[in-house]
Amino acid sequence: MKDIKITITDRQGVKHQVDAPTDMNMNLMEVIRSYELAPEGTIGICGGMAMCASCQCYVQSDHPLPEMGQDEDLMLSEAFHVQDNSRLSCQIFITETLNGLEVELAPEA
Repeated sequence: MKDIKITITDRQGVKHQVDAPTDMNMNLMEVIRSYELAPEGTIGICGGMAMCASCQCYVQSDHPLPEMGQDEDLMLSEAFHVQDNSRLSCQIFITETLNGLEVELAPEA
């Protein structure tokens, strides 16, 4: 399988079902940016280094995700609008196991 389906709810509450490639080593933040689901300059400000939390999202589906790393955990401990299901989308890499993933973008800080 080369592409998977992901449902992303943008900051206006609109749901988008998008195709995400599994063969390009992309992360979820890059998929969100490629579909322009957040205004430019409001997501992925640090370039995906887990240093800004601008790409925070809420994972709505019950998919097995990689364990949160220390950098992601520290960044979320300082971020606004954090919930129990918060993750940094730059730390979620697109794999076949994420087919059907549902996320919602967190509000801008």
